[in-house]
Amino acid sequence: MARAERVASLADAAIELLAEGGMRALTHRAVDARAGVPLGTTSAYLRTRRALIEAVVQRLADLDRADLVAQRLPTDQPPPRPAPPLTPDDLDRLAAGVAEVLDRWLTVGRSRTLARYACLLEAVHRPELRRILEHGTGLRVQARDLLARAGAPDPRRQGDQLVAFVDGLLFDRLVGAGALSAPPPGSPASRADLASAVRTLLRAATSPV
Repeated sequence: MARAERVASLADAAIELLAEGGMRALTHRAVDARAGVPLGTTSAYLRTRRALIEAVVQRLADLDRADLVAQRLPTDQPPPRPAPPLTPDDLDRLAAGVAEVLDRWLTVGRSRTLARYACLLEAVHRPELRRILEHGTGLRVQARDLLARAGAPDPRRQGDQLVAFVDGLLFDRLVGAGALSAPPPGSPASRADLASAVRTLLRAATSPV
């Protein structure tokens, strides 16, 4: 197995451990056991705990990017230039696409979402791990570009707010009070409800002040 493939499989095992038990569950031995590899394999590829966490962060970013590409949504890659203006119908399609991704992150991607939050919390106490925050920068740039194309009066500020609101929506549905009242994740009702929420955010962001 190539090094990149091995590191990816070890990161996948680490993601599951983080989702189940948080940072306390993440050890090199535990990753070896979960990945079904000989003892010492993880430390051979990712010698330090920091290297292990950074591999997890990179893997999360790669998998999330793949989900966005699958839905033809903006990723953290530079936007094409020039890009055409966005119409209300475009925004409705964007809201539906975002809802599909969010619903996926609440179901088949649930472990990844929980692991991401665990890494973010760890970065609060370990400044050297704050590189995880950089993976959200590209999405904010893309959101600013989208809102500019949709005619938002302040696309830079509103783009950052849009990303924050959508992330808060995901958090609420996963571990917040929204989990008690929202439609079951994975259902058509869940996707419709998420699309409605994102559509409201987009319309608010693109309305004249």
